[in-house]
Amino acid sequence: MARVLIIGAGGVGQVVAHKCAQVEDVFEHITLASRTKSKCDKIAEMLPRKIDTAEVDADNVPELVKLIKKVRPDMVINVALPYQDLHIMDACLETGVHYLDTANYEPPEEAKFEYKWQWAYQDKFEKAGLMALLGSGFDPGVTSVFTAHANKHHFDRMKTLDILDCNAGDHGLPFATNFNPEINIREITANGRYWENGQWVTTKPLEYKRVFDFPEGIGEKDIYLLYHEELESLSKHFPDLERARFWMTFSANYLKHLEVLQNVGMTSIEPVDFQGQEIVPIQFLKALLPDPASLGPLTQGKTCIGNIIRGIKDGKDKIYYVYNICDHQECYREVKSQAISYTTGVPAMIGAKMMLEGKWMKPGVWNLEQLDPDPFMADLNRYGLPWQETWLDEPFQ
Repeated sequence: MARVLIIGAGGVGQVVAHKCAQVEDVFEHITLASRTKSKCDKIAEMLPRKIDTAEVDADNVPELVKLIKKVRPDMVINVALPYQDLHIMDACLETGVHYLDTANYEPPEEAKFEYKWQWAYQDKFEKAGLMALLGSGFDPGVTSVFTAHANKHHFDRMKTLDILDCNAGDHGLPFATNFNPEINIREITANGRYWENGQWVTTKPLEYKRVFDFPEGIGEKDIYLLYHEELESLSKHFPDLERARFWMTFSANYLKHLEVLQNVGMTSIEPVDFQGQEIVPIQFLKALLPDPASLGPLTQGKTCIGNIIRGIKDGKDKIYYVYNICDHQECYREVKSQAISYTTGVPAMIGAKMMLEGKWMKPGVWNLEQLDPDPFMADLNRYGLPWQETWLDEPFQ
């Protein structure tokens, strides 16, 4: 039994708190902290057992250190903003506490997801005897474990990987994002990238579109190629991959609103002067858009996230598809959050559980695909994200 500190009280933090509270034999003591303590208190009131709450500025390392020393957790689950990853890692090193996050570091002044900043902590964590687990959400996270599972059990050699992320949910609002608007829009409006023949190929934002027929009644949806952080770690840790790509669905309505917002400069991350005050347009836009945590009761439909992998097994070319289907309303009934938060929060809890149970505990900085996929895959079925697998007749082009 262990003590855990969760930092971040958005939609994902709410799910992580719920799921950790359900697993009392592992998470004996839970503290939920955020810049706004009232958000933590609101979440705490929903839970089936008592947790502690606290206020903390995740940009302030001394403040983080003070809180960690007070709480005395065995590990920190970071579901704050990606800008704050390095601050929280520094605080964990100073206090001798294990670390987990769901998204890799991104500098505030540049829309650039890259693991180099966090991978640089490898020696520090290893020498301290501490573990840092990076990207324990769904994508990255579950998609990384799906790849490791396929490599371990289904292929002698993997050749191509396509990660397909479909949100077929409908919240009925003119325009809203299903997770932090600032991070979401920065990700989508950036250039796309994919791995092919040992090098990165750069594309214009949403330049390539395909149509894919998703399973279990979701049907055909437009999917667009964009860059996602797990491509960097998967191409590194599975060097035999000849190509690795990431695809995401967007509705025509969403893309039209996004186009207009871009055209008028509202998605810019460059500060502007407004009536003598410096503001960042995308941060102002975030304040105007609906809070993703408010979309739970509104959103109907399902998500489908999975991997299509082509490779060689026993000398034959095989095409394997592994995926999860998640229902927005079922998630809301369980934890009062929609499926996007649920599919990120559940794997964060499972990753922490893997570490605290010793199944994944090893000093250093690690991505999920570097670890044994089997216990994690079993817990996906156990804790609300059951997966399906099948063999396909035709490759995804």
